[in-house]
This record gives sequence, structure tokens and C-alpha cells, in this order.
Amino acid sequence: MRIGEKKPMPWSDHYTQQARKSGYPARSVFKLQEIQRKHHLIKGGQRVLDLGCAPGSWLLYAAELTGDKGLVVGVDLKPAVVQLPKHAAAFVADILSADSSFLDQFKTKFDVVLSDMAPDTTGNKDVDAARSLALCQKALAIARDCLAAGGSFVCKIFFGEGFNDFSDSVRKDFLSLKIFKPQSSRKASREIYLIGMGKK
Repeated sequence: MRIGEKKPMPWSDHYTQQARKSGYPARSVFKLQEIQRKHHLIKGGQRVLDLGCAPGSWLLYAAELTGDKGLVVGVDLKPAVVQLPKHAAAFVADILSADSSFLDQFKTKFDVVLSDMAPDTTGNKDVDAARSLALCQKALAIARDCLAAGGSFVCKIFFGEGFNDFSDSVRKDFLSLKIFKPQSSRKASREIYLIGMGKK
């Protein structure tokens, strides 16, 4: 590299800066955009539940897709940091200890349930995969309660022990199951997205 040349932008910095330029707080928005372009899960006027919504990139993008005739609800241990439109709301709650009854206030079933939840990582692949699996199992339990017939479910999971069994569980509840690795995910990342379509 010559003196005065700019150092190539690291992968994560590139996506982070692109997200912020577009008005999103985190680069995770690109993953949902890839899923949406491929599978067209979220449509105008639909009702979307976003589990693990902080800092709010998926929440905001989903709200843009549904438009003001839709409804987007987010839940996370941490507050969302984005300015949300009137048809979107974020709640601070522990998904693992809460049940889906807090959603009764909306008096509706959801068309799409999203889960980009990830555990605090330890560096131990087996421990991290087990923690990710626990979050996914909770997300699926909520989806079973809250999704309307024909609805869709998107869930991030760390590949590891229990992955195949969890995939089979999703497959039993939906007409179609897709396994998707976004290009915007780090190549070394073990995260994978399971996409269930057509809730039975």
C-alpha cells in the first residue's frame, strides 16, 4: 500500500456505514433486505412482529414495507433507537421469560414473525449454539401462538447441535422451509436464517 492511500474499508465497517447512510442503525438491515428480495414475505398492510428488534433496523425496514395501513411491533431487552412511524411500536421485555399474552392488546394475529435474536456470545461454539437454539425455540413458540394461518416465520440460528431437530420442528408447522445464508453475513459467521412459509 502506498503512503497516502486509503486503507480498504473492513467488511463490517462498509456495511455499517452503508446502513447509517440509508438511515438504519445497524447493518443487519441488509440481511432482511436480501430475504425480502428473494421471498417477498412482507407486504403492504400486513402485521409484523419483530423479536429481538433493537437497535431497530429490521423494525424500521418492516414498517416501510407494510406502509401506514400495516402494524409492526418489536420486542427486545434493549430499547430501539430509531424514530418509528405511527404504525410501529417497540417494547422492552425479556422474550425468554415472557409469554405471548402481552400481544393480546393488539387484538390481532400477525402475518409475519421475525426473529433476529442472538445470545451474548462466549467464544465457545457449543455454548453459543445452545443459547441461540433456546432463543429460536422461544421464537417458534411465539410464532405458533401469534401467526395467522398462511403466515411466515424468519429465525436466525447459530449452526450447531440441535439445528436439524429445530429445522424439523419448523418444517412441521409450515408448508415450506427455506434455509438462507445472506451475502451480507460474514463468511466465517455460523448464523443461518430459517424461513418458514405458509403456517399450517
